[in-house]
Amino acid sequence: MKKGYLYIILSTILFSTMEIALKISSSSFNPIQMTFLRFLIGSLVLITPAVSALIKRGIRLCIKDLGYFALTGFICVVVSMVFYQLAILNAPASFVAVLFSCNPVFVVLLAFFFLNEQINKSTVISLTISFTGIMFIMNPFKMSASVQGIVLTLLAAITFAIYSVASRGRSKQFGGLVLTCFSFIFGSAEMLVLILITKISPVASFLQSAGLSTFSNIPIFGGITLQNIAPLIYIGVFVTGLGYAFYLLAIEVTNASTASFVFFIKPALAPILALIILREKISVPMIIGIICLLAGSSFSILPGVIGKPSLNCAADEKDEQA
Repeated sequence: MKKGYLYIILSTILFSTMEIALKISSSSFNPIQMTFLRFLIGSLVLITPAVSALIKRGIRLCIKDLGYFALTGFICVVVSMVFYQLAILNAPASFVAVLFSCNPVFVVLLAFFFLNEQINKSTVISLTISFTGIMFIMNPFKMSASVQGIVLTLLAAITFAIYSVASRGRSKQFGGLVLTCFSFIFGSAEMLVLILITKISPVASFLQSAGLSTFSNIPIFGGITLQNIAPLIYIGVFVTGLGYAFYLLAIEVTNASTASFVFFIKPALAPILALIILREKISVPMIIGIICLLAGSSFSILPGVIGKPSLNCAADEKDEQA
């Protein structure tokens, strides 16, 4: 059990520094390139334990399984994490960290509409408090982030919630480690294909003329230097790779509900770290929003105290943080 709490502490620290590390590296890499590199590196970190898990479960992947991983990888890496990386460029790291952490709210709503999962009184209270927190964080009367940054962060959170819901049906079959690793692998491969397409001269010229130079002639490994390789390794190996590994190990040693405290703590810890490292201010509306999100999350993360076990959307968060 002590080992489990160590895994929780390590994954919490790593996940809470994700936006900060990406913000620091944002000037050194194309955002699409960064997304590709970090998930490629992260998948390489996870591949050995993932294959071992497959062998242990006696699972042989078929074409249908690979198609499923291609779909989840596309939703997670190509769509959600590109929105997420672009949000990092257009909003403070603390803002993105806290607002993106609300994606379980969208998971509950999507699961209700598409999986017919029940929403009862406790869930309604949780959603109401969480949405109140979201409004305080966005602070429409005095926004700390640009409209573009807000929209991109919300799109990242919503599409990640779609990935989480799409992952629910097969997570028990494969396990979180296998599903996460192979989604990363296929998502990275799809990103590589799209990057190569942007290098085709007519495509590159069209994107540039359309004012989309960020998506034109995207580098793959270009721009990596001795000065910026350390942050890249930290983001790929530690945050994206080991962060997931420690979290999934925490689930195995403890349980999903206990391990989900990683994402209960992150909305509070990430802004503090951003204040210390990036000197980003924490506004009063942000503090109120964080408190609301923590209160709303408690209805899901602490079902035995406040809600019901069937409403533990945090148990599904093993697939919800990129």
